Amino acid sequence: MKFVSVRDLRLKPGDVWKLAKREKDLIITANGRPMAILTGVDEDTFEEELDVIQRARALKALDSIHRDSVTRGTDRISSEEIQSEIDAVREGTTS
Repeated sequence: MKFVSVRDLRLKPGDVWKLAKREKDLIITANGRPMAILTGVDEDTFEEELDVIQRARALKALDSIHRDSVTRGTDRISSEEIQSEIDAVREGTTS
């Protein structure tokens, strides 16, 4: 994977597009820090590639939710406790 600065993208966009075709993925940097991923796509498969990216983001979000649940200890709540919370919210009260 190659790194390309925002400056290069602005000053030499043609070179960056050629590089993107060859490398498939480029990391765009600003002040030496990664800020974006530029992914080359094919007209025939871009929708499939976009779907893969969106699925990866969804899995990342689920992983984050799970880690937060473990940190807070809510991963150990029983089914009965969950149902009790649901019932309380439906009744307009919380336990």
